[in-house]
Amino acid sequence: MAPVRGDRVEIVVELGGGETRTYEIVATRAGRRVETTTGRGVVEVTEVTRTGEIVRTARFMQTRVIAVVEHPADDGAAPSERPAPPDQPALGF
Repeated sequence: MAPVRGDRVEIVVELGGGETRTYEIVATRAGRRVETTTGRGVVEVTEVTRTGEIVRTARFMQTRVIAVVEHPADDGAAPSERPAPPDQPALGF
């Protein structure tokens, strides 16, 4: 089985004058994850280790952020093989 590389988050930011730029934050090593938080007018994307230690952080002004797209890590299982969350029935696809 190939090692899982964690999450990936894309942030689309308005630069002004109709111009946009896309930033991509990727978990750089197996076992790390990317967390997204919003507060006080700032969108913060952080790469975190298994133990919760922050590796790096990117901050964006909330008024300039157009989109935040989160791509969770693929665990290798087909969607029909993944267990349904306990509060939802399986769809059986």
